[in-house]
Amino acid sequence: MGVKGEQTRARLIAGTRELIEAQGYSGTGLNRIVAATGAPRGSLYFHFPGGKDQLVAAALTQAGQEVEALLAALAAGGADTAALAERLIEAFAERLELSGYTSGCPIATVALEVAGTNESLRTVCAELYAGWQRVLAVRLEGEGFGPAKAEAAAGQALALLEGAALLASVHRSREPLDHARHAVRHLLGG
Repeated sequence: MGVKGEQTRARLIAGTRELIEAQGYSGTGLNRIVAATGAPRGSLYFHFPGGKDQLVAAALTQAGQEVEALLAALAAGGADTAALAERLIEAFAERLELSGYTSGCPIATVALEVAGTNESLRTVCAELYAGWQRVLAVRLEGEGFGPAKAEAAAGQALALLEGAALLASVHRSREPLDHARHAVRHLLGG
């Protein structure tokens, strides 16, 4: 694929990310994606022959891998697990505030909407969340947690984050995320 093709593909993914976060899976039609990105409809099907689900999966994967990379970079920098989780919570709080409380977790909007109806996208979301949890669990094991306890604590930290992001969005307030940041510190022994 040439540079122009790569740019078009990247534009389609970026536009889809923005739309699905703000409008959800059902509210983001292909016509909207084409209009928002300025990409020709033929390019959409060239790059994503599987249609909307393949494009949404690519957008979710890119967003989820960025979060996992952020966590991994913080871990490599020596931050303890509580600090990692707090930084992730703060990143989601900043995204929510900057977007007027429409863009928090880049995965949650689609995960909540399609978990019971679209197995392929549910699987993508589950794998992304598992990657985040794995980074936290590995770090917790390095801090002396046993494997089972590390896995459970990492899952609890993510549940706190996702629940707080949802509540922050609904209440149009970062307060639930601030509470989650304190709860994570307590949960992870910081």
